[in-house]
Amino acid sequence: MTAKTMETTKNGLAAAALVAGGIGAFAVGVMTVLAEASAAIKAAITFYKPAGALSGKTTIAVIVWLAAWVILGSLWGKKDVDFTKTLLAAFILLGLGLVFTFPPFFLLFGG
Repeated sequence: MTAKTMETTKNGLAAAALVAGGIGAFAVGVMTVLAEASAAIKAAITFYKPAGALSGKTTIAVIVWLAAWVILGSLWGKKDVDFTKTLLAAFILLGLGLVFTFPPFFLLFGG
């Protein structure tokens, strides 16, 4: 195979999947803080009473994750993106999402 015929694999779809996962984790954290900060939001996102607001937090986060994956995948799918920057962004979003779900943090916003 010559250099002219050799194809390179683009990493855009993989980067989109990683960043979308970080966005989804961040969405869970944001929904947790919002539910703690507002009784009205907590009631509005209670889609299934036995599970409480958790049902809405996770449902909304999954929708955000899928939307982010579709959007980023369509934007980056055929591109070779800077994987280091996208991986860093994904880990930062994941870390923030995890911090936002810890009681010492989200209880700061309790009303």
